[in-house]
Amino acid sequence: MDKKKMKISAIILAKDESSMIEGCINSLDWCDEILLVDNGSSDDTVIKAENLGARVISFSHPSFARKRNEGLKHATGDWIFYIDADERVTPTFAKEILVHIETGEATVLESQRKNYCYGFPFSYGGWQDDFVTRIFKKESLKEWTGKIHESPVYEGTVVKLHSSLIHLTHRSTEDNLRKSADWTKLEADLLYKAGEKPVNLFTLVRKGVMEFFRRVVLKKGYKDGMPGVIEGVVQGINRMIIYIQVWELQQKPSLSDRYSKKETEIKNLWKKEKNI
Repeated sequence: MDKKKMKISAIILAKDESSMIEGCINSLDWCDEILLVDNGSSDDTVIKAENLGARVISFSHPSFARKRNEGLKHATGDWIFYIDADERVTPTFAKEILVHIETGEATVLESQRKNYCYGFPFSYGGWQDDFVTRIFKKESLKEWTGKIHESPVYEGTVVKLHSSLIHLTHRSTEDNLRKSADWTKLEADLLYKAGEKPVNLFTLVRKGVMEFFRRVVLKKGYKDGMPGVIEGVVQGINRMIIYIQVWELQQKPSLSDRYSKKETEIKNLWKKEKNI
């Protein structure tokens, strides 16, 4: 009797990824089902995804773990493959996954991501250590946990793939800043709730310089040329932005209360000056 063919569900997490969603879905033709967990897109990401055959689940939440869990609830495949809109699958990568699924030797597959930043492949600066666990036999995956840096809870044997998942990230400074606006706020909130020490000027400078030094010098980001150095600068700025937002949260009275007070003062001034 022929062995039952295992079905694969691809789950894409996306928000306002109109320029990237088509390329992502087109690299998933080998999957039996494609789900898009849409986090409140205001562009035509959803329309494009549906036109390409994806099933859309609208689910807005700041937690990546919650969004991955939501996709899992709707997936019908025997295997689950999580992918982001700016990631791409090569034919070699797909074939390797299918071979492992067919042999049944593993229940979880891990892969390295090959990151392209500012149009260049990165091999240093910490990017060479980017491994992701995104492919699971559905019965082995229990859930995802974590607010920002989410991680899967699973059972079974993990096998590392030889081929890499392609990551077309940090496509411009504007793209970088847009992504930073989302995750730096979340990380700042976690640090504040964890009781981070009061932030001062020394904190900001130290955090930014050390992140740049770690990326560019310790992890040899300079070997990726000017793009590697620029990325180190950006990551240093991101660390500073995180701690600036921690500083904001530490203010008493809060920033919103300060602005509300000023609004009230101006309103009262106009009440006194009725004859202008």
